[in-house]
Amino acid sequence: MPSLLICLCLAPVGAAASQASILPQGAKRRGEAAFRFLGFQIYKARLFTQAGELQDWSQDFGLELTYQHQLSQSDLVEATMREMTRMGNALPIRDQLQKCYQPVGVGDTYLAVSDGPDHLTFWRNGVKACTLTQKDIKTHFMSIFLSDNSRSASFTRTLLGQ
Repeated sequence: MPSLLICLCLAPVGAAASQASILPQGAKRRGEAAFRFLGFQIYKARLFTQAGELQDWSQDFGLELTYQHQLSQSDLVEATMREMTRMGNALPIRDQLQKCYQPVGVGDTYLAVSDGPDHLTFWRNGVKACTLTQKDIKTHFMSIFLSDNSRSASFTRTLLGQ
């Protein structure tokens, strides 16, 4: 299912910030990739790591998605939960996701930025939307896109700049 990888959509709150001020200090673009399902591009992703170096789970990093299709809040929540379960990373975050996620439209951009292993802040079009707080949320959530067990090995390799 394409919706299994379609996350990071959140309601805007407050004023827009520049990407440079949102990303961890010293973060640079490492890689970018387009996720497709049945030939349709669902989103474009960009990974930002410390100095653009190899992705390191012990350091903070950011992942930005720019959506190419409209998706509902329910699609996003259910997709995230199913994918985390499939990967053996299920966490009790459904309620947090339902508060964070809103429908996405074509061109909407979402940026998830880690702050240590247990906090993941989401930004919609440069506006802070929410922070997920859960033990090891960075690894469990970001693995949807960055692990060896992701839905698309070629997408992940390209995103990781390999």
